[in-house]
Amino acid sequence: MNDRSKKALSTPALELARKVLAIEADAVSALASRLDERFLDAIALILACRGRVVVSGVGKSGHIARKIASTMASTGTPAFFLHAAEAGHGDLGMITRDDVVLALSNSGQTDELLTIIPLIKRQGAKLIAVTGNADSALAREADVHLDARVAQEACPLNLAPTASTTAALALGDALAVALLDARGFDEQDFARAHPGGALGRRLLTHVSDVMRTGEGIPSVPETASFFDVLLEMSRKGMGMAAVVDPSRKVLGIFTDGDLRRTLERKPDLRLLKVTDIMKRDPRTITSHKLAAEAVELMERYKISQLLVVSDTGELVGALNTHDLLHAKVI
Repeated sequence: MNDRSKKALSTPALELARKVLAIEADAVSALASRLDERFLDAIALILACRGRVVVSGVGKSGHIARKIASTMASTGTPAFFLHAAEAGHGDLGMITRDDVVLALSNSGQTDELLTIIPLIKRQGAKLIAVTGNADSALAREADVHLDARVAQEACPLNLAPTASTTAALALGDALAVALLDARGFDEQDFARAHPGGALGRRLLTHVSDVMRTGEGIPSVPETASFFDVLLEMSRKGMGMAAVVDPSRKVLGIFTDGDLRRTLERKPDLRLLKVTDIMKRDPRTITSHKLAAEAVELMERYKISQLLVVSDTGELVGALNTHDLLHAKVI
């Protein structure tokens, strides 16, 4: 496309895009003003459910239903998606009397849903309908009907599901988040549902999972010389060494930075003891803390290593930013 064609197209395309966004934003805003006790009834129905939330729909509503089921499942409400057409060919067996069915249809007249509703009701499962037509067959059959009507679709032809699917998706998110709050679902719960994600790693990984232990911990006794600590730092490759007393209590730390500062003073290295040059009362962390807390400590105090101690102050491990990077905590 040449520059002239692009310029000719740009103004009407941008105007149409802005109109689409405005129509969809208005549709969601109107939803908020219509929320009433029926929304609370739907929440109560789901919270009382001993089974799962079965979210169903066809076509574009089916795509939205699949996303709502996924959001609920990841935020503490056991849920799965069931395609209404497949339900009529055997998959209806996935629904039990202990379940709640959340059915989406803008018209409320979707044949595939209306075919299976009597069977769902006969089985004893509860039905929540999300439609754009309160007088529809689906709305009338529902135990709870949620009104998701929109004034118009964002499509210039007022045909393609656009504003209606956005409204249904937003209403599904509202349900999921309200349920999340009612269940007291927190970050730890979210992490357990997302163990493969970055948040899961941050919230489920503890210092004990990433710290170096045993012979991997760089440490020297308080009687060590400058050359002793230098050798230990070189052997363990962590850029530091802990200084401990005979009971392994941490007395101090000597780091690469301390080494540079020591050499700048040009002392007689043969006479130096580690206690003369170590940093006393170093930052430490316990092994049962989250690795994310170790990251926060390092960032706050601008350090790249941490000593890990027991509750009574004995050295039990060590870690640095490389260990945390390797564990994908940062």
